[in-house]
Amino acid sequence: TSYDVKGLLKTAIRDNSPVMFIEHKMIYPVKGAVPEEEYTIPFGKADIKRKGEDITIFAYSNMVLKSIEAAEELEREGISCEVVDPRTLVPLDIGEVINSVKKTGRLIIVSEACRRGSVASDISARVTERVFEYLKAPVKIVAGLDTPIPYNSTLERASIPRKADIIKAVKELL
Repeated sequence: TSYDVKGLLKTAIRDNSPVMFIEHKMIYPVKGAVPEEEYTIPFGKADIKRKGEDITIFAYSNMVLKSIEAAEELEREGISCEVVDPRTLVPLDIGEVINSVKKTGRLIIVSEACRRGSVASDISARVTERVFEYLKAPVKIVAGLDTPIPYNSTLERASIPRKADIIKAVKELL
C-alpha cells in the first residue's frame, strides 16, 4: 500500500546499513491514504492485509494486490482467505506466516518470479519444516513462467500470475 511504501522508505533512509528498496512499476498508479505525520514501519514485520480462516495466501509486491482481489472474489463464494504481505523479504517475518498457516492449515505462495530457486520455494521449505503437522494440504506455489519477464506488455502479462490463477489454486487446495 501507499502507507507501507512511505513507512518502509522512511525506515530505509534512517537505516545506517545498506538497504535495497525495490519498487514495482505496476504499483506506481495505485493510490491510497498516507498520513501527513511522520512514521516508519520496521523491517521484518509482516502485515495481514485480509483476515481469513480457510487458507493463507502469502504474496509480496504487486501480487499482494492480485491476491486481495482474488480473496474478495472467493469471499463471495464462501471461501475465507487470509492474505499475508511480508513487506520485506530480508528480514522476513516467517513467524506471522507460520501463525497464519497454523490457523488455516493451507498455504499458497504467490510470486511473479519463476519457481526455481525463488523466494516462494524458500518460504515453502521453511513453512513445511516448521509446521508440517498443521498442513491439511501441500503448500502450493503460484509463480511466473520459468522465463525472463518479456519487454512486450502483452507477453509480460501472460508470464506472471493472474487473479484467475490464484483463485484456481485456492479451489484446488480446498
